[in-house]
Amino acid sequence: MNNLNYGVIGNCKSAALVSENGSIDWFCVPNFDSPSVFSKILDEKSGGSLAFIVSEDYKCSQQYLRGTNILCTRFVSEEGSFEVLDFMPRYRTMQMDYFFPAEVYRYIRLIGGKPRFRVKYEPVMNYAKETAVHRKFEDCIKTSSCENVKDNMYLYSSIDFDTILNEEEMILEKEEFMMLSYSQKLVSIDIDRVYLEYQRTKVYWLNWNSRSRKFVQYNDVISRSLLILKLMSTQDSGAVIAALTTSMPETIGEVRNWDYRFCWIRDASMSIETLLKMGHQASAKRFMGFIKRILKSKSDSFQIMYAIDGNRILREEILEHLSGYENSQPVRIGNAAYNQRQNDSLGYLMDVIYNYYIHFPGTLDEIEEMWEVVKTIVKTVTVEWRNTDQSIWEFRNTEKHFVFSKVMCWVALDRAVSIATFLNMPEYEMEWKEQAELIKNDVLTNGWNEDIQSFTQAYDNCDVDSSLLLMEQYGFIEPDNEKFIKTVKKIKEELFHNGLMYRYKNKDDFGLPSSSFTICTFWLIRALYVTGEKDEALKIFNELLTYSNHLGLFSEDLDFDTKRQLGNFPQAYSHLALINTALLFSDERPFSKFVRA
Repeated sequence: MNNLNYGVIGNCKSAALVSENGSIDWFCVPNFDSPSVFSKILDEKSGGSLAFIVSEDYKCSQQYLRGTNILCTRFVSEEGSFEVLDFMPRYRTMQMDYFFPAEVYRYIRLIGGKPRFRVKYEPVMNYAKETAVHRKFEDCIKTSSCENVKDNMYLYSSIDFDTILNEEEMILEKEEFMMLSYSQKLVSIDIDRVYLEYQRTKVYWLNWNSRSRKFVQYNDVISRSLLILKLMSTQDSGAVIAALTTSMPETIGEVRNWDYRFCWIRDASMSIETLLKMGHQASAKRFMGFIKRILKSKSDSFQIMYAIDGNRILREEILEHLSGYENSQPVRIGNAAYNQRQNDSLGYLMDVIYNYYIHFPGTLDEIEEMWEVVKTIVKTVTVEWRNTDQSIWEFRNTEKHFVFSKVMCWVALDRAVSIATFLNMPEYEMEWKEQAELIKNDVLTNGWNEDIQSFTQAYDNCDVDSSLLLMEQYGFIEPDNEKFIKTVKKIKEELFHNGLMYRYKNKDDFGLPSSSFTICTFWLIRALYVTGEKDEALKIFNELLTYSNHLGLFSEDLDFDTKRQLGNFPQAYSHLALINTALLFSDERPFSKFVRA
């Protein structure tokens, strides 16, 4: 079974997916959302990759170096063994400056014997639309697009260039390397330089990981999830992308294939809350900087998502020349959901701003500017909450009075009240509190269905929805409230199947959902825990952890029957939820408050 057995490497600028057999099958350069140069994951025949070809006698295994984002793939046979250490360099050069170039290192180390392999270097530029031509120079192979002479890459290697380009078999007798860079290097790249970059990057990740809180239970899965989340945050802007890939299908052969290489505001509040909770104030502050930059003035309109550089236009395009992952078309770049009306997004945004005031208030002028933004959001919410929207699930052709959207409108006003209290603005506090109460009463009246004894997905239907499990988490309702307890029971009864959760089971724009949205199972676990079903919650959690891939990574979705990973990968939201759920069952390791890691 193909279980998305990929490792990921990255450096907060770009990232690459490395298969369990050591093939780089996805790499966008120079940034996370740039066109790909390797896209075999989306087209087995023409996508291109950078791989080691060995005989069938070799067995491959893969693991991360503990506490880092350096990936080790080991090749073992009777004739010999070797390992490949893959990483993208990242380390601090000065107090606040980082070295994080758009380049991948493949550090090849001999373990024993005389292993043999061939290198398959097959870049195909611009999402496999443009063929590549290679020119040999004294120190590198320059690879250029035949259609765009400005699109270049540089491969540096200790391996003979003809051996690489002709895919000739070689015997490994000493340490070797390959380094693929977006930019021509101005320093000599040799094995000593590779070793230096390897050690610097390893130390950086070890230091970053050491600053995380440590736990008695589930520490390794928490640590790995945090490292993945850090890798997916953008150094330049502070944005956190939803996933590293585009168009990985939610169900094989269907059309729910989307580009997730963008920053959803929806993820923001959980990202900041989790990073702060885990001891990474600097990462949370950088993300807060992104939020401040996209809200340039009080007159700006709000979107549910943005490009990693803050761009607001994310036009969607179909790449018809790519066959798709396991022939699941279409392959999309861009995401048309950027201009949807999703009223829940204003709740997440205000939750982010609330965290800003509590943890990173900034200078007086910044505080005043953000206060204007708060008032603008409140004005928007007080009008929009009465209207229909397209929900947290981004329905493309459906608008309803979705209950969770209205809950998040309440969250927006509730957090605005807290901000007004914090800033000693009693008139605003009283006015907004009344508006928040109006929304809450409306939800409690119209969102509850006596016939099914549960809150419903929307005011005009009797369907349940996993998003309702978050009502307690965002403070809308107490965990011991009888209606919430009944809702949790009803949702589990209707949507829990084979150990996993549906988002919902009613038809949407593309028919009936057929895979499990991973985060929804984490939501159920928390809901069960807070309503007193702790043993059941722990049982489901432990089982869910076994459905990760071989490195403990989660995508967006899981197949109900086979439990294979589906959807874009790795999924930030899944790993955020994993961390927060694991904390329910974990005890922190004590340490002296006077010691700084």
